[in-house]
Parts: sequence; C-alpha cells; structure tokens
Amino acid sequence: MNLRHEWKHEINYTDFLVLQMRLRAILHPDPHAINGKYMIRSVYFDTPSDKALREKIDGVNEREKFRIRFYNGDTSFICLEKKSKIHGLCGKESCVISANEAARLSRGDLAWMLEGNRPLCRELFTKMRVQQLRPKTIVDYTRIPYTYAPGNVRVTLDFDIRTGEYRTDFLNPNTLTLPAGETPIILEVKWDDYLPDIVKDAVSIPGRRVSAFSKYAQCRIYG
Repeated sequence: MNLRHEWKHEINYTDFLVLQMRLRAILHPDPHAINGKYMIRSVYFDTPSDKALREKIDGVNEREKFRIRFYNGDTSFICLEKKSKIHGLCGKESCVISANEAARLSRGDLAWMLEGNRPLCRELFTKMRVQQLRPKTIVDYTRIPYTYAPGNVRVTLDFDIRTGEYRTDFLNPNTLTLPAGETPIILEVKWDDYLPDIVKDAVSIPGRRVSAFSKYAQCRIYG
C-alpha cells in the first residue's frame, strides 16, 4: 500500500469559485469525469460499537475503514476499498466486485468473498465474522476532480454531501438520501513525495486551515 499525504480544507462558495478558476489554469481535469464532475455513492462499514466512527472522532493515529462505491450511477464498475490512516499519512487498497457480489454482501451472503484471489475481500470477510463489520450508511456527494502529474497530485472539490441515514440499499437507484446538514465544500489535496509549489500556491486560501472533516462522520449524525 502506497501511503500519501493529504490535506483537507473546509471552504465556502466564494472560495470554490476562486479555486476552480485557478485549478483549471494549472491542473488537468480527471478524464473519468463527465462534464467536469462525477457523482459518488458509497456505503460505509462499521462495527456494532461504531469502531471506525469513534476512532475518527478520537483522532486515533492508526485506523481504517471499509466502503463500497460506484460512480455516476454505473453499477457495472464497483470497488471495494479500505482506507487507512497511519500517523498522518493515508493509503487506499481496492478491488473490483460485481453488482451481484455487492448485493449478496448486503444480504449477508459472504461465501463468495473467499473465492478467487482478492485479498481485500478475504480481509473484509474475516472482519465481518470477527468484528461484526456491517454496512452502516450511504454517503452520496458530487466531486470535481483535477490531476497534476509531478508529485502524482490529485485535487478534488466535494459538495452536496447527502446521507442515507439508516438505509444501506445503495444499489437501489430509488434509495432516498438527504442533505447531511449544513455541510461545507471540501477541498482535498493528495500527493506522494512532494507537493509542487505551483499547486501549493493555487490551493492556498487565506484563513483556511487543514481540517479533519469526515463525510462518513457527518452522515452518521443522522443515522
């Protein structure tokens, strides 16, 4: 797992407009975006005692969380992901699963997770058995993504964060999600070994400090 640096900033709409002008002039739009953005739907996992949520709130230095997600309503490409935080650095492991496998998992049918050679599926299987990890809530939001090759930089603007409350049937296009309160726009900057000065200058906004905002934690306020 490759560990990366990450900044998060909570910004307002004026910041959002300024940043878009700067980023368009310097960075490249993500080629997977549609009209410059995409919709993300995830379902996050947690234990009966909310281990992932509590560790995030408490700022535990080494923590992880599992989620399943797809983009723009397209269930032909679904990813199982594990995000890790290790002493301020972040990492992500992922593997592709089918819509049928995701549906079976949501029903509690886990046998397929031991088939084939997907270590992440096997790890989630074990933790669903031992820690009783289960789908907890849906998180929806819109993302505007940019990339910059030097430093392997990725800059995203996330907004319209919505919660499924207690609902976890994320494959159902009719599942209702609601605004997760008065959420800010989130600027995220990720990079490998170094952040080029041109990008650092572009994303710098006076008065905005690094934030620990969590979309999952925000959505869990409601369920």
